[in-house]
Amino acid sequence: MIQTEAVDGRALYAKITRRLIPYLFLLYIVAFIDRVNVGFAAMDMKRQLHFSNTVYGAGAGIFFLGYALFDIPSNLVLRRVGTRLWIARIMITWGIVAACMMFIRTPRSFYALRFLLGVAEAGFVPGMLLYLTFWFPSHERARAVAKFMTATSLAGVVGGPISSALLKLDGVGGLSGWQWLFLAEGIPTILLGISVLFVLKDGPEEAEWLHLHEKLWLERELERDRALYGAGEHHAFLDVFKMPVVWMLAGVYVIIQIGVYIVNLWMPLILTSLADGAVGHVAGADASLIARYATVPYVLAAIFTVVIGWSSDRWNERRGHLAGCMALAAIGFAWTAVAPNVAVALCALCIASIGLWSTMGPFWALMTRMVEGAAAAGGVAMITTLGGLGGFFGPYMTGRLRDATHSFAGGLYAVGGLALCAAALSLAVRQPRATAES
Repeated sequence: MIQTEAVDGRALYAKITRRLIPYLFLLYIVAFIDRVNVGFAAMDMKRQLHFSNTVYGAGAGIFFLGYALFDIPSNLVLRRVGTRLWIARIMITWGIVAACMMFIRTPRSFYALRFLLGVAEAGFVPGMLLYLTFWFPSHERARAVAKFMTATSLAGVVGGPISSALLKLDGVGGLSGWQWLFLAEGIPTILLGISVLFVLKDGPEEAEWLHLHEKLWLERELERDRALYGAGEHHAFLDVFKMPVVWMLAGVYVIIQIGVYIVNLWMPLILTSLADGAVGHVAGADASLIARYATVPYVLAAIFTVVIGWSSDRWNERRGHLAGCMALAAIGFAWTAVAPNVAVALCALCIASIGLWSTMGPFWALMTRMVEGAAAAGGVAMITTLGGLGGFFGPYMTGRLRDATHSFAGGLYAVGGLALCAAALSLAVRQPRATAES
């Protein structure tokens, strides 16, 4: 009988990984490039549009307010209408807004378009993370999430050279280089959004590339996993707000996001300030050269994200991996604050980036092990929503402190201290008994 056919679980998960992860990875790369390419455009935009550090920090961060306000509603709609349709909608609308960033002229238009970009993208990341739980049980999830999340670091690897090349189009067709950057990087998002309608499936039951006995085996494995780790106790959406562990993890995630977006949105300007050798001066440095320098931390972060995800799954351990990564990030930020030149700052930012991005696998494996159903949708969306607030306050306060003190050191020391708090909070998280993790 079909139901009794033997299934090689390792081979099946490898098959699912080959079919899903590269495509989801590509979607997230273009999403992340559109989200953070303002960091590469910042030097020329600030000079041509006469934006202060405070204006830039507020505009870069306001994306996350739009994202936070609409993240939970978007994720709940996704559960109702299905992944394929809603992710396509998200990508098409945010691609349009991303391309329209080329029309920025004033601080007000900068704020408005960045806010709308956040609204358009809301629900994408929690939707993708929730989607992975439909295919991978918790003991396979950290590796799957880590491979997917490496897109956030490789987006810098890919986005740096692309942005560098586009910035050199300054003056072509009457457009500035930063305008070409927004236009050229927004169009692929629209096209990929259309492709989602034809490529993505809403779950294993709709995957024609899985045999019936593979679908049945996977369904039993996922159900066994939910029962083993007690996730079945939390079905309702409102249950997630009563779980202290979710709030603790939300606190850790907020700090992760503060660090990630200080790197994403301020790294080019931190390196520029050291390259110019004059405090507050950004006109002399070559924006395209700095964009190439900025790819190095992302390359290393991508490698270590996969390595740490593998290690976390190999030892079935989450808290220690998470705490160790945040401690490493704290060291990197503190070192950046005292860096005397570009080379040292780049090394320090590499350490901070490795620590921050390597949290993704163990963090989301720990979170999605806790709850299922509507509570999973609500929990993931709540955490990414609160993380969005971190994405706003980190870049904004960095800009304010930079203008007030004429130095990046204050903001870097602050986020380093927060990273140490997140490490301690990670160790305080109590996990389901069945994990037997330390």
